[in-house]
Amino acid sequence: MSLPHAILTALLEKPSSGLELTRRFDRSIGYFWSATHQQIYRELGKLEGEGYIRALPAERPARGQKKSYEVLPAGREELARWTSAPQEPRPWRDALFVRLRAAAVVGTTGLEDDLRRHLTLHERKLAEYGEIEKRDFGPGRDSAQDRLQHLILRAGIDLETFWTQWLRNALTEFERLPDGGTSDAGVPDAGGGAGAERA
Repeated sequence: MSLPHAILTALLEKPSSGLELTRRFDRSIGYFWSATHQQIYRELGKLEGEGYIRALPAERPARGQKKSYEVLPAGREELARWTSAPQEPRPWRDALFVRLRAAAVVGTTGLEDDLRRHLTLHERKLAEYGEIEKRDFGPGRDSAQDRLQHLILRAGIDLETFWTQWLRNALTEFERLPDGGTSDAGVPDAGGGAGAERA
């Protein structure tokens, strides 16, 4: 589970309250690891209980004042341990591919429209990432932190580029399909059936 380590990273970058962390997840960290307000507050409590973070003393104690947190040495050590530990790549699973395979036997009704919707969403995200790159990674942003953060953004740009290209290709393929997207018998033709058995 990477959420506690994402929180440790964010707090090392800048001590923050739970509300500030939530906003940072919404604005930046959430592009590659999302978390709800409740999940963040729950993890803050766990991290504090484990001695990884502590609440900063308030300058002027006041009722209802939001606590800000900073990372303790044990938290930095845990984050360094987790960062350096080997991890296996996660298998890529997407329901869209299962839906496409199902469409080969039950028909493609409604799926083409959803592919167009997906394409619009990915094009929008790609444009958003492009604006972030222009805004945050111009000339002079060449520190180690800048370069690694840019590397993460480039992964997002490359992934959205893949999706937009793949979806355009898929929609072109849909235009070439016979009506209904399946054979007359309601099952894939010989090529599709053989491929399905091999997969």
